[in-house]
Amino acid sequence: MTTRDAVLAALDTIRTPDDGTLVSRDMIRALAVEGDVVRFVVEAPSAEIAKVMEPMRAAAEAAVARVPGVARVQAVLTAPTSEKAPPSLKIGGHPKPQEGPLRVPGVARVIAVASGKGGVGKSTLSANLAVALARQGRAVGLLDADIHGPSQPRMMGVSARPASPDGKRIIPLSAHGVTLMSIGLMVDPQKAVIWRGPMLMGALQQMLGQTDWTHHAGRALDVLIVDLPPGTGDVQLTLGTKTVVDGAIVVSTPQDVALLDARKALDMFATLKTPVIGLVENMSTFHCPACGHEAHVFGHGGVAAEAERLSLPFLGALPIDLETRLSGDGGVPIAAGEGAMSEAFADLARRLVENGHA
Repeated sequence: MTTRDAVLAALDTIRTPDDGTLVSRDMIRALAVEGDVVRFVVEAPSAEIAKVMEPMRAAAEAAVARVPGVARVQAVLTAPTSEKAPPSLKIGGHPKPQEGPLRVPGVARVIAVASGKGGVGKSTLSANLAVALARQGRAVGLLDADIHGPSQPRMMGVSARPASPDGKRIIPLSAHGVTLMSIGLMVDPQKAVIWRGPMLMGALQQMLGQTDWTHHAGRALDVLIVDLPPGTGDVQLTLGTKTVVDGAIVVSTPQDVALLDARKALDMFATLKTPVIGLVENMSTFHCPACGHEAHVFGHGGVAAEAERLSLPFLGALPIDLETRLSGDGGVPIAAGEGAMSEAFADLARRLVENGHA
């Protein structure tokens, strides 16, 4: 019996001009597997692009035809028309008033990933942790809440604009088994987001509350990872006061300057009464690929010592790793593959699941 997963795997081999695939770029619609017959629609971003996509449609049809058990394939190429364009969705603006923190619709648990300062690998950890949790069978969402410097679209390998059928509800994207939403998908990636506090707060409130987090999983998410911007500003305050956050992970390098700022992030969560799940030491060691020598570029063990001093869980130490950086830049988090770093993120994900955090 032909499975839907086998068909999607075949379609995921068809490359798009922007170095994605038909699946990663969310171009497959109305996929139906009925016995040995498969039907699907390839939706081009525009009518102009659809004019040159016929070879891609034919290649997709041929790829699915080679799936064992498939006897007949029907693939149709479509594109949205201006007459049927959905209402435009405006992101940003003053937040709506509400009384107290609320649960995110369609999400069981929310975990915030934070750091006191930038450049410590917080976004890399967020992306890889989300992918690692998804590989363990959890329904996972990833919200890029770094409004001024969104990086998750690049790290997760997506660039399409989320749909909005009614100008209010947001249909997020999906990549590597993770449901993804980011302000970087809603604005020109070449333009700076120059917003004051109220605009930031309104945008975060919209992305949390108006995103259909259940769209891809078909059920409520087990966990939503929120990748916060560095520091202790408007976005962190808005999340902590407007949303029920079940736990926070604080990321830091071992150097004293980073730890100083990490303590401020921990103090912020204490003020907001958000439980801290634990601390992660990133860039803990460097293993020279040429000679195998281990160096402590930023020091070593400082985060573990801080966790012990504060009686907080220490979730692990991650090294500086070239492949992790290259994978993030390439849009395929290293947790999606195999190897020592992938297993390190898998161990962290397992720990969260076993402790009931995800």
